[in-house]
Amino acid sequence: MAFGRSSRNQQLVEPVTLKILVAGGFGVGKTTLVGAVSEIRPLRTEETLSEAGRPVDSTDGVEQKTTTTVAMDFGRITLREDLVLYLFGTPGQDRFWFLWDELAQGALGAVVLADTRRLEDCFAAVDYFERRSIPFTVAVNCFDGADRYPGDTVRSALDLDPEVPVMMCDARERETVKDVLVAVVEHAMDLAGKARAHAVT
Repeated sequence: MAFGRSSRNQQLVEPVTLKILVAGGFGVGKTTLVGAVSEIRPLRTEETLSEAGRPVDSTDGVEQKTTTTVAMDFGRITLREDLVLYLFGTPGQDRFWFLWDELAQGALGAVVLADTRRLEDCFAAVDYFERRSIPFTVAVNCFDGADRYPGDTVRSALDLDPEVPVMMCDARERETVKDVLVAVVEHAMDLAGKARAHAVT
């Protein structure tokens, strides 16, 4: 007969909850990424693109896109029994920048989602997190038909510091997105550990 611990004696674990931002240019796949991993039905604030907005919201390179996030996307994923991530997808257009400061409050780190066909669209997000010392990982969303480049080439094009992780992912695929989120947490914790060590010395 096999004996095991009774489930009645197991302690309930109160999970640590962390806030992660998902940022990047217009149409890069932020809403898709949040939806791919969220274990709850994602909250989406999408509106249909209008003709009046065409001069403001450039759809060059993403002509098939018919909706846009106007506030945020929200999702949740449990990485471990004791670790839950809350995901906040930011709007991609410049006219919604005023929301970023509010969304960034209390964030452990961020994913900057990039499209190699329009790499310049993520410059603003990279700059935002660098200026505010918010740890981030760059995730290149590998769109079908898009040219593939090594991580070092992307790093050089974005002029990133050497310690910033650069990864390839498919925003539709849960496992590759999970890998990116784990990298964000690990990078942020590593930087926090170095900051503590530096403060002690």
